[in-house]
Amino acid sequence: MGNSSTKIALGAYTKLMRAAESVTSRTSKYMADGGLTISQFGVLEAIYHKGPLCQRDIAAKILKSTGNMTLVIDNLEKSCLVRRERDTVDRRYFTIHLTETGRTLIARVYSEVEAAVVDNMAALSIDEQEMLGGLCKKLGKKEYLIT
Repeated sequence: MGNSSTKIALGAYTKLMRAAESVTSRTSKYMADGGLTISQFGVLEAIYHKGPLCQRDIAAKILKSTGNMTLVIDNLEKSCLVRRERDTVDRRYFTIHLTETGRTLIARVYSEVEAAVVDNMAALSIDEQEMLGGLCKKLGKKEYLIT
């Protein structure tokens, strides 16, 4: 398996992924109970907190491709949770808005997910949560040259 630094790196990565998957599975049930996928929840949550956004900005905020975003937004629109509004100047440009049905749903589901995240994170002290947040931010910003 390589040298000890390799073992430590792989072990840390495995623990990070298992912890993330574990917390995600315990919190995503509230999304599923609301009839939402994780991506749909992400779109609704972004618009709920940021206001109407273009598809590209939503994709960047929830770390999804713009192609995948089209399908997610199509499905949300079919469920009457969002509506597309065409830009009056550039007709190729759409802004995505919550409908009242969408706003009601995301308000409820978001509060349930938020409570579940807080409950799950309570396994760590506040200092540990801050440390974890800082470490994840540092790791997420690290740029690697993969050869």
